[in-house]
Amino acid sequence: MAKGKKNSKVDEYLIKAERWQKEFKKLRTIILSCGLDEDLKWYKPCYSYQGKNVLILQGFNEECRIMFFKGALMKDPKKILGSQGENTQAARVIRFRSVEEITKLESTLKSYINNAIDVEASGEEIKLKKTSEYKMPEEFKKRLDKNAKLKKAFEALTPGRQRGYLLHFSGAKQSATRETRIDKCVDKILRGKGLND
Repeated sequence: MAKGKKNSKVDEYLIKAERWQKEFKKLRTIILSCGLDEDLKWYKPCYSYQGKNVLILQGFNEECRIMFFKGALMKDPKKILGSQGENTQAARVIRFRSVEEITKLESTLKSYINNAIDVEASGEEIKLKKTSEYKMPEEFKKRLDKNAKLKKAFEALTPGRQRGYLLHFSGAKQSATRETRIDKCVDKILRGKGLND
């Protein structure tokens, strides 16, 4: 397979990276050897196949990751793919804490990256849960029933933004905390904004 195309924006990102610089450089070499093209998206090195996002590099305090956008459809013979979080439906990650870990897994990583490319090339899509399948906290349901303007604004949001709010509200264990979260988000919902906009 032809080597992927480098992007100067990623060069700049790597020069400025405060953490995981060596690890990202090693991962970049491996990924590009699999023929993916790179870009900087969401302020992270992102790799695509024929214009479709396949994976992205992420850095956190304790680890760096390769996140596969359609990881749920990938084969995982080595059992190294993990979930981003309990509500993640599509993405899967491989976590690293050192260049040595990456080097040790290099051939496996190439195999997984090639599998991710095959998944993307197949055109297969992940069937995501519909917003209606998510639990709506009773506090928010009551608020929508009492406020037609808020209900209309919430229903006008994209499904992803709706899910974001529902997960945020439901994540609170106590009713008072759910109410507080709802109070803080009403204005954003009315303005058509998502939780993190």
